[in-house]
Amino acid sequence: MEVMNRFIAIKASIDGFPQESDFEIKTETLSLSIGVGTNQVLVKNLYVSIDPYQLNRMKSHSSSQSAIYFSAAIIPGEAIDTYGVGRVVESEKPDFEKGDLVVGLLSWGEYTIVKEGALLNKLDPMGFPLPHHVGTLGFSGLSAYGGFFEVCKPKKGETVFVSAASGSVGCLVGQYAKLFGCYVVGCAGTRKKVDLLKQELGFDDAFNYKEETDLKSALKRYFPDGIDIYFDNVGGEMLEAAVDNMNTYGRVAVCGIISEYTNDDFFSTTVEHLRTGKMKALADISHGLENVPSAFIGLFRGDNIGKKIVQIAEE
Repeated sequence: MEVMNRFIAIKASIDGFPQESDFEIKTETLSLSIGVGTNQVLVKNLYVSIDPYQLNRMKSHSSSQSAIYFSAAIIPGEAIDTYGVGRVVESEKPDFEKGDLVVGLLSWGEYTIVKEGALLNKLDPMGFPLPHHVGTLGFSGLSAYGGFFEVCKPKKGETVFVSAASGSVGCLVGQYAKLFGCYVVGCAGTRKKVDLLKQELGFDDAFNYKEETDLKSALKRYFPDGIDIYFDNVGGEMLEAAVDNMNTYGRVAVCGIISEYTNDDFFSTTVEHLRTGKMKALADISHGLENVPSAFIGLFRGDNIGKKIVQIAEE
């Protein structure tokens, strides 16, 4: 038996702001009969992650492309790998059986053949919606937890500033910081997002950076005694303004791709916070493979609130 697999590819390298015309839907034939002894697993993709770091992978050249495997260059015309949740269709790997839910490195497509050695684990949803495992309990959560606790090494009562605070990582950093006992201020690009941070996620304060003419003065207003920790998700002028307001021995976490920190502390802590309602998982979900390009482009316009995910197929 064979299946026609549709997947998203870039037509050529993208060195500017991405446009929908940069992408195309391609079709390939995949066999549901995987070769014996290959240890490959055929997965039907259910939910896939949409992440801004993918843009650096789409450029003709970026220094990050040689940093780690997850940031390797994307080849025009080929399927684009990403983190996601799926269901096993067929398996030649003893650890996986047909029907198993899995989480790992899938693709912006309808199906993925996961080869031996690639990231793939069985998934126990533990009663949580599957999108939780793409974002809050996936790489976004790992980045937030590892960046805040392992890099920033917070102390109770310290002041914390989070940029892009309504994004997939920033919204979690702010919640971790509040639960730990810090004073937290975030910034976002709309009044709706600012209200969300203060009213739903428990930030002590928040502001719309687009309404500020002087970012350095704005941060001085929100942090009259200085910033102890800055979790940077944007760089540029915001980073410069934050550094100008940092206290002595302050720490700045420049958020990137954190593929480790997969320790029991992160998972057990986050699961407990979600179960008790102390943390909220924000997911911004689009539907259908054809909407992957617009979902990706929307990241750079600030359209998303929380983790951007595309649902490829019904559970």
